[in-house]
Amino acid sequence: WKRFGRSYYQRHDFEGLDNGSAQGMLAVLRKKLPGLVGTACAGSQVAQADDFSYRDPVDGSVTSKQGIRIILADGSRIVTRLSGTGTEGATLRLYVERYRRDAVTEPIEEVVTPLAQAAVELIGLKKFCGREKATVIT
Repeated sequence: WKRFGRSYYQRHDFEGLDNGSAQGMLAVLRKKLPGLVGTACAGSQVAQADDFSYRDPVDGSVTSKQGIRIILADGSRIVTRLSGTGTEGATLRLYVERYRRDAVTEPIEEVVTPLAQAAVELIGLKKFCGREKATVIT
């Protein structure tokens, strides 16, 4: 870490969300994506915001809506998507990652919590689903 820096990463799962509310929340976020570039977010600015699609290199097929990506100017990333693996209702997965070249001994919570909080606010999780805290953090 002293030589190359450190990537801090966490996944926050919000389980048992109302599926309709969660789908509506992400639909609204998708509409906001073009206007996010240049806006402030978690001590940085949004450099890129898109809805990731995967193109299979073998058959050329495209699978859309694989995750909403928000990439910040400092290299931090927020990715969110609905998962079909929950037991009840919808599960929203929120992935946060932040690279630090220095201060590599900071606890992970100090580095990624501001990013996760900004993501929850940006997504509108409380407004649409009545939630702010993750069910599981890994």
